[in-house]
Amino acid sequence: MSKIVATLIAGLFATAAFAQTPEVTRAQTEANKDIAKAQQKEAKVEAKADKKANKAVNKADQVHAEQQAKVNTEAAKANEKVAKADPEDKAKAAAEGQKDVAKAVEKAEKKTVKADAKAIKKTVDATEDKALAANKTDAVRAKAAADLKEAAAKH
Repeated sequence: MSKIVATLIAGLFATAAFAQTPEVTRAQTEANKDIAKAQQKEAKVEAKADKKANKAVNKADQVHAEQQAKVNTEAAKANEKVAKADPEDKAKAAAEGQKDVAKAVEKAEKKTVKADAKAIKKTVDATEDKALAANKTDAVRAKAAADLKEAAAKH
């Protein structure tokens, strides 16, 4: 929003500084249209990039929850085996249960790390897309300002 305000203020000063000949007015109108189009494109790119990044983060959160549930299930199974085991076999059952839980934790952490990495990559890609879109908008603004100065210099 601040970019739009800055553009409007710059346009106001530019029109006040130059004589309002038809060529300057036409150049100003074209510049405003080009800038508005660029800002619309930038907004679309930003929205799309944010949507992709948020989707990846939500997916990572879902993977975290699923993996935690699997670890909890494995721990519950291990505890159940220990509870059902004969008194002389409880230590062995507990050791086996700990091994199973450790394997489940390792597997869960591997999956969550991969999901986090994907989410980070998508977020970085989204930031890149947004920066490139902002750069295009800035280039359109600069070209519009140059065109306006050129039109004013002709008179």
